[in-house]
Amino acid sequence: MALIKRDEATKQEELPKFDSLEEAIIFYENEDALDKQFYALEEMVKFKDGGHFLVDKLIEHETHKDIASKISAILSNLDPKEAPIEQVMELLKLRNAYIRNLGICILQDYGKEIKYYIVKFLIGDDYDLRIFAINVLGDVNFSESRDMLIELLSTEENINVAMTAVDYMAEIGEPEDIELLQKVKERFKDETYAQFAIDAAIEAIEA
Repeated sequence: MALIKRDEATKQEELPKFDSLEEAIIFYENEDALDKQFYALEEMVKFKDGGHFLVDKLIEHETHKDIASKISAILSNLDPKEAPIEQVMELLKLRNAYIRNLGICILQDYGKEIKYYIVKFLIGDDYDLRIFAINVLGDVNFSESRDMLIELLSTEENINVAMTAVDYMAEIGEPEDIELLQKVKERFKDETYAQFAIDAAIEAIEA
């Protein structure tokens, strides 16, 4: 592990040049100074699986907010084609609102690169993941959210998935989408909850 010099922020202290992710992790875990921990976190993403380690740190309940914020900034600046997008999406399942919001910000910075992962979940057999994908669409304000929700609602047979999509359509739907919502209403005509939710969405769109 060679030594290198950093800028004035570290008061010219010598910092190690890591030869592996493991070395960076050991340094991080044995340091208390935030600037040195930040340095180690920045270096980690230069190694294979470094981004995955950073996301794991966000998932840990005891991770300090300053560390979490730094990790978020580092992940946001990664090349989306190399970023651990699917793992970042998992952050939106957490109860910790602060970490969820960081996850949303990171995904927003990845832009169109998240489309593949959302589509992957939307067309999967797991209805919980379809609901999750819909929530991601709503949370990150993806430019194609409306079109993707329309496509899903055209065929979705699971009432929980469909009504999650309907809730978002109430926010982003256009008047021309009302015809589709009426078809969805007919599809779930025996479900009182669905009738109420769809009527509310239509009313919101018309307002």
